[in-house]
Amino acid sequence: MTKRNPTRAIRIGRTHIGGGHPIAIQSMCATHTSDVDETLIQCEQLREAGADVVRVAVDNQKDVDGLAALRKLTKANLVVDIQENFPLVEKVAPHVDKIRYNPGHLHHLQKDRPIADKVGWIARVAKENGCAIRIGVNCGSVAPEFLEKYPDQQDAIVESALFHCDILDRIGFTEYCVSLKDSDPAKVVEVNKRFAAKRPDVPLHLGVTEAGLPPDGVIKTRIAFEQLITQGIGDTIRVSLTVPNEAKSAEIAAGRQILDDIEHGRFRSVPDFGKGLNIISCPSCSRVENEAFVNLAMQVKEITAYAKEHKITIAVMGCRVNGPGETDDADLGLWCGPSTVNLKRKAVVIGTYGYDAVLARLRENLDQLIGGRS
Repeated sequence: MTKRNPTRAIRIGRTHIGGGHPIAIQSMCATHTSDVDETLIQCEQLREAGADVVRVAVDNQKDVDGLAALRKLTKANLVVDIQENFPLVEKVAPHVDKIRYNPGHLHHLQKDRPIADKVGWIARVAKENGCAIRIGVNCGSVAPEFLEKYPDQQDAIVESALFHCDILDRIGFTEYCVSLKDSDPAKVVEVNKRFAAKRPDVPLHLGVTEAGLPPDGVIKTRIAFEQLITQGIGDTIRVSLTVPNEAKSAEIAAGRQILDDIEHGRFRSVPDFGKGLNIISCPSCSRVENEAFVNLAMQVKEITAYAKEHKITIAVMGCRVNGPGETDDADLGLWCGPSTVNLKRKAVVIGTYGYDAVLARLRENLDQLIGGRS
């Protein structure tokens, strides 16, 4: 394999990333962390499939209690995703090996508190508990101040990550890695190359967010990984797929296959997703508010196949975290809630429909888009 960037090594429980260590593979539980039994089953399935790191999400006190119980039952290296509720860090840090926060979500709570102060507090809690940190920047939730300052979204993503690295560097916290994700493989390649050129020392977690259903989701991810890893960029990966809960280990299998292919120079010709219909959907995870989301994504792919030659993007998102922002750039977006689905054209909500009714409305709007572009 190509010589890798000289990133520093950081520890995540019993594994290390960066510093020349083997590229680690990650996945995320799709169960609610409050359901300890189901989360343990999935956590162990992922670990046994070869996951070096397993991520769970925590949104409330029930999840915190579940995480504490889970920690006693699994040997997996655990990462907690705090998303919009960063004050929970103090409660979850004793039970995990790494904390993932999204810079674009820190402004939701304690609005008058400076971002640097919030990040400094997260880092202090992490250090006290021996946790690493992942700064996870996503295309659909970039911090507003960076979008205002940098009209080019890719610039905003990179500069946001660099800003947060600087905060951690200044307080002497070095046990961190960074991820810069987009649903477009070409953009994933670009932002990671830009970041790595400026901070070759920082370990990078690679992934294409909302890659979607297999096999397209695997192909999109392969496009990005082949270009980055062969240039020495990348220390840990996740293949984010929209799959049923019982099939989560498919992410690990896909990641291992891609790494093995790259290692042995097996590169495959792949389609250009910028030329035709592009369906993006977020990976099944514990934030999904209705498991029918996965079936809906499959149905969307099936009923829109007739439009495959048209350059149209359809986004299917399963929760309140990804739903609002990460459907805004799509020509048509479905933001799935507990019992209804918001149908959007770009940032405009057309209407709210039941899971059974939204497909007909989606097709009507798709036909209108095709007709308007003919």
